[in-house]
Amino acid sequence: MDELEKARLKIEEVDRQMAALFEQRMEAAKEVALYKKERGLPIYVPEREQKLIQNNAQYIGDDTVRAHYVQFLQHTMNVSKRYQREFVEGARIAYSGVEGAFANIAAGRIFPEGTLVSFPGFSEAYAAVVSGDCDQAVLPIENSYAGEVGQVMDLMFRGNLYVNAVYTLRIKQNLLGLPGARLSDITKVVSHPQALMQCRNYISSHGFAAEEMSNTAVAAASVASGSDIHTAAIASLETAELYGLTVIDHDINESAENATRFAVFSRVQNMSTAKASKFMLMFTVRNEAGSLAKAIDIIGACGFNMSALRSRPMGALAWQYYFFVEASGNIYSPDGQAMLRKLSASCELLKVVGNYPEPAEL
Repeated sequence: MDELEKARLKIEEVDRQMAALFEQRMEAAKEVALYKKERGLPIYVPEREQKLIQNNAQYIGDDTVRAHYVQFLQHTMNVSKRYQREFVEGARIAYSGVEGAFANIAAGRIFPEGTLVSFPGFSEAYAAVVSGDCDQAVLPIENSYAGEVGQVMDLMFRGNLYVNAVYTLRIKQNLLGLPGARLSDITKVVSHPQALMQCRNYISSHGFAAEEMSNTAVAAASVASGSDIHTAAIASLETAELYGLTVIDHDINESAENATRFAVFSRVQNMSTAKASKFMLMFTVRNEAGSLAKAIDIIGACGFNMSALRSRPMGALAWQYYFFVEASGNIYSPDGQAMLRKLSASCELLKVVGNYPEPAEL
């Protein structure tokens, strides 16, 4: 047997071993995909992939071989991502509104492989995940200009779904009219109440009448289906393209920093301590002097920095409130568990709503 034949036999043996290991790797990738699908987590996490490549490249001593190994790893991960998407593809994603609405845009960017399912309201989208008709729901929880979305906050308090991811969508409102319409033609604008509020200075400065509609995309659809050149919708650029409208004016909202945070709601809670760096809590306190201050002190004393503290009326119980906290840290770390034990002793009701990575921008 010559040297060439020996080398070929060695390659064949290594290939057999690699085939067995590749099968094991893909089985693990499948488990990761199913875990992420159940919790509404993204398949591709750039930071995780880059860290894995850097760590694994250290196992190769030869510099020339290492460069080729990095390419090999990248190719393997690309194959793995495609394989994982086969399991996530078809995941049904609930959102509130119609095609072209900001919630639809956010859901499509978070789950590009998913099947987006429209519902008329927040509660219907939430209930679709509770019942199992959908796998996740993408719902707005806060706008930087208009504040919290109270209906969704109440669903979080009363429901049993969990927040496993939060994303920020920059909101840019535009004036959309029928083809051929000019700014001088417009006398009335239609849109969602929040969009009208975000653009109120623009509306006032042009002397437009304003009419509320249930959704920015609904407003765009109503303009597109009519023949009134004097009425325009306030909505996104994606909506203009969807309904064949002309963009009369760009970026008309008052704040360039206008953004909406969307949460991904799932039936299963993310209890990982590896990547989660944010959490949400909801609680009620006893009707005693200093009870709220005591709960807040416990959170701070355990080393967690709150980024939000809000109160909401409990509805059926007049003049009673529940409290919402969002903070940095992992609720399932030892410090987080110690904090929960202390809070349980001083709160009448305590609920972990979410445990998730640092919010990403869409």
